[in-house]
Amino acid sequence: MNGAAKPILAPEVAPADDVVPRRRVSVVMVAYMTGEALAQSLDCVLAEPLVDELVVVDNGSRPQEVERLRALAAREPRMVLKAGHGNVGFARGANLGARTATGDVLVFLNPDAFLQPGCIAALAREIEGRPSPCLIGGRVLNADRTEQRGARRGDITPMSALMSMSGLAKSPALHRYEVHWEGDALPSQAVPTPTISGACFCMRREDFDRVGGFDEGYFLHVEDVDLCWRVRQAGGEVLFHPKAEVVHIGGTSQTSPLKVEFHKGVGLARYFRKRAVGPVQQAAAWALSPLVLAAAVVRPLLWKLTGRAN
Repeated sequence: MNGAAKPILAPEVAPADDVVPRRRVSVVMVAYMTGEALAQSLDCVLAEPLVDELVVVDNGSRPQEVERLRALAAREPRMVLKAGHGNVGFARGANLGARTATGDVLVFLNPDAFLQPGCIAALAREIEGRPSPCLIGGRVLNADRTEQRGARRGDITPMSALMSMSGLAKSPALHRYEVHWEGDALPSQAVPTPTISGACFCMRREDFDRVGGFDEGYFLHVEDVDLCWRVRQAGGEVLFHPKAEVVHIGGTSQTSPLKVEFHKGVGLARYFRKRAVGPVQQAAAWALSPLVLAAAVVRPLLWKLTGRAN
């Protein structure tokens, strides 16, 4: 499967002085009606010599897309395709991919994300020797190489989400509630970060298994936020790696934006209920659930009216 790569996204072989990781690396990708971006994403992964295995879980793409995936898997010995199970949701699909993978280091990658030179090496090197459990997210970029919103975030709580989404966190007095950190200075090395993007991150297999993998109660979105939270709850660390870069196009799925935002709202409401402690917080989380869902559904309508993409 070949895609016409744009120069900015063209895969390159990492420098020769990069240290090849001792552990086998498996890239796990869940695809669902991704479109043309999938071909380029697969090309970038298979051009990376440090990737020992690529597991693609197809959640129900169009027949012609599935046939192209089958043809690629037939001629590419590193690729394993899981298909025919229907749209089981991202979390369940990712867990299926992790169980299928044989690698010791699991890199989860979105099907519309393009690995940049040295990304896999940086992730695999950084995770060696880290306390367990550990999760390391890469630096997610837009096509113009600006850092993508949501690539590194603070702790997402009902209060921080409300302050950040409303714009109130932009004021100096409430800035501590700002969730999005992409505007902050870029660190020179991997640093602890409460929440990273699920577009590209890595975990050791034993750590992924220790925390139970993705919570399959989430269908689409917020499962990455939940995983980061559970890693931290287990006494582990979540890191943001500034040198493990991936370009994420986003918005390539042919699924309705309204449907996507609906699932995001459902997931966020579930996440707030899940982490609520005690009857007071539980009651507040349940009371907020319809508001969170309503806000999520209204967003794509506002984007359409204002012409904004996000």
